[in-house]
Amino acid sequence: MSEIVNRVANSPLKTFDLEQLYDTSERISIDISQWLCEGFLLKEKEFRASLKAHDWSIYENKLVCVFCSTDAILPAWASLLVASYLVGIAKKSIIGTEKELNQLVYAEKIAQLDLSEFQDKPVIIKGCAKYPVPEVAYLLLLEKLQPIAKSVFYGEACSSVPIYKRK
Repeated sequence: MSEIVNRVANSPLKTFDLEQLYDTSERISIDISQWLCEGFLLKEKEFRASLKAHDWSIYENKLVCVFCSTDAILPAWASLLVASYLVGIAKKSIIGTEKELNQLVYAEKIAQLDLSEFQDKPVIIKGCAKYPVPEVAYLLLLEKLQPIAKSVFYGEACSSVPIYKRK
């Protein structure tokens, strides 16, 4: 009887798991409409007073989205004013949705990656994740891997889909 050999473990195949880049910091959303008159009207003096009185410490070291849930027409400075209170408190803040926040966090982390270990190697970008990995993260990673990797696959070693192969 022949010995069972794990060919995947013995191959030069490298796996990249985007889930490992997921920032597990708490995410909090700030809805600007809470400081608007009836959720729609911005009265500058009252708006500024409400922001000044707000407890900003609850956002310390958190990932924060600033948005408005109503159809209020706000001046551009309103969101910036809210965000200015988060500078130096929040770990990261954006004007937008949680989805956009996740995209930005992944984009920043992928931009900083040193992928030299994947040079001239076949690479699998792991597909399944328990954390929400935005689709754009896969694209950004592919853009960094394709020029250096021998080939790029998506999925798992046992059932991967070829994406790119160097000619």
